[in-house]
Amino acid sequence: MKTSDFNYDLPEDLIAKYPPNDRTDSRLLVFSDKEIKHEKFSSLLNYLQPNDLLVLNESAVIPARLIGEKETGGKVEVMLERFLSSSQTLVQIRSSRSPKEKSIINFTLPKNKISAKVLGRQNNFFILEWRAKAEEVFKQHAAIPLPPYIDRDTDDSDKSRYQTVYANNNKQFSVAAPTAGLHFDNQLLTRLIDAGIKTATLNLHVGSGTFTPVKVENIKDHKIHYEKIEVSEDIVSKIKQTKQQNGRVIAVGTTSVRALETAFQNVPEKYNGETNLFIYPGYKFKVVDLMITNFHLPKSSLLMLVSAFIGHQEMHKLYQTAVKERYRFLSYGDAMLLTKK
Repeated sequence: MKTSDFNYDLPEDLIAKYPPNDRTDSRLLVFSDKEIKHEKFSSLLNYLQPNDLLVLNESAVIPARLIGEKETGGKVEVMLERFLSSSQTLVQIRSSRSPKEKSIINFTLPKNKISAKVLGRQNNFFILEWRAKAEEVFKQHAAIPLPPYIDRDTDDSDKSRYQTVYANNNKQFSVAAPTAGLHFDNQLLTRLIDAGIKTATLNLHVGSGTFTPVKVENIKDHKIHYEKIEVSEDIVSKIKQTKQQNGRVIAVGTTSVRALETAFQNVPEKYNGETNLFIYPGYKFKVVDLMITNFHLPKSSLLMLVSAFIGHQEMHKLYQTAVKERYRFLSYGDAMLLTKK
């Protein structure tokens, strides 16, 4: 299939620049048995059953964006991809010209100045050597990494709203939120648990590569980015038990889908490592029965995953409907509940 097969017209005014007042005020497009329903996210419980297992990605967002200067004075925007060691990071860099190897980038912080040396490149990323503890620099001084299509400065509300309520601060390594989880508040989670819905958490540390567009003509030629995942023995056990009891596995977000499907490529006990699993039409899902997800960018790998899950024609029908019904798109937008074809 071609990348152009996953294009659609996304009106600029449908891209959500701010979250709704309350998390569960988001709309929910429900798709099952070729039927579309329009709901509020707060009505999610109506579509789940006792013994269903809701799988959440508890990875937390780390402040990941820093603004610095080259030695020549040019502005540089640094976006963290991952920590390589206590002093080295893998980053994306945006500037008028790419920095040269061994050049220095200076960062003016509230109380002092910090610098980092460009050690070299790794594909589309740069390796920086910091003259300080890298994790402390980002956690204390960096900004929340809103996606590039939210073209505004961050404000204080983003610190809490661009983070799930169940985010684990001991797992603060994602540079983009697992946004399908942003629709949950603690009250809704309590209601689900009280109704007999089981929950489990995993970790997929979302990298900035999640925003990388698919540029190749044939989608099979696309090289998807690597991301770290942790799927515990407890989750594997809960999934096996859920299937035995005729329950359904409901993945919250494409990150949870990729983590689970990676872990179950073989008969697993647990999985702790990296994944570059690229899911597109033709993929046979091994674990996930339902998926909660937001509306994704045209020609993106995430849209291809959705197409694999519900069918290519069905994907286009849903997105045409969502545009017509003026759903809010992307990270701060509305959600879908999808049943596997």
